[in-house]
Amino acid sequence: LLYCEMDDAQRELYNRFLQESRQKFSWIKSGSAGRFELLSSLLRMRQVCCDPALVEGSGNIRSAKMDLLKELLLETIDSGHKVLLFSQFTSLLAIVRSWLDSEGILYEYLDGSTKDRMERVDSFNQHPEIPLFLLSLKAGGLGLNLTSADTVILYDPWWNPAAEAQAADRTHRIGQTRNVNIIKLLVKDSVEEKVLELQRRKADLFNDLVEASAESAASMSLEDFEFLLRD
Repeated sequence: LLYCEMDDAQRELYNRFLQESRQKFSWIKSGSAGRFELLSSLLRMRQVCCDPALVEGSGNIRSAKMDLLKELLLETIDSGHKVLLFSQFTSLLAIVRSWLDSEGILYEYLDGSTKDRMERVDSFNQHPEIPLFLLSLKAGGLGLNLTSADTVILYDPWWNPAAEAQAADRTHRIGQTRNVNIIKLLVKDSVEEKVLELQRRKADLFNDLVEASAESAASMSLEDFEFLLRD
């Protein structure tokens, strides 16, 4: 686990959505609002943790985690490692791609809309000069053999041990000869820490928070929501 801390501006934006979530939670308890609205606010909290730019109207607020990622990538790539970077937000990956382009760092990219999946995989595996593969959670979790990588970065951990193992397994297929380093990036004193703790107790919570559907919201207890919003 690698932790980072929000600066005052990012924390202020985060706290705005935290208070909004707490307000919606109180409405749920009183029966005047549904759980789906609360999940939407929780999603905003998680997006602020990833990068405030994911939230419309947030302005030019620095992202502590993005700063950490850039530093980590430069150091890891400079050391000769090949890296898989996972995020469930394609909009976040777009921000990373823009920075990589400005730095002249070569990479491959794959999300749900990618047609030539195997060509992208083969290109990454066969070209040592391409040190990085950006993958969306849903598109990159299954059926890909990425044994040329020795480092996995989970930008916004999805807190499901099975899903995380599945992502790491992309590098553990037949042919891997090196140890694989798996790194999770987390924002200190945030909902990310709370969900990580809840996930240790409730293996199905991941799907509830990622899918954000009415059905999944119904499966979360009020105690789960309360824990996520606690100081």
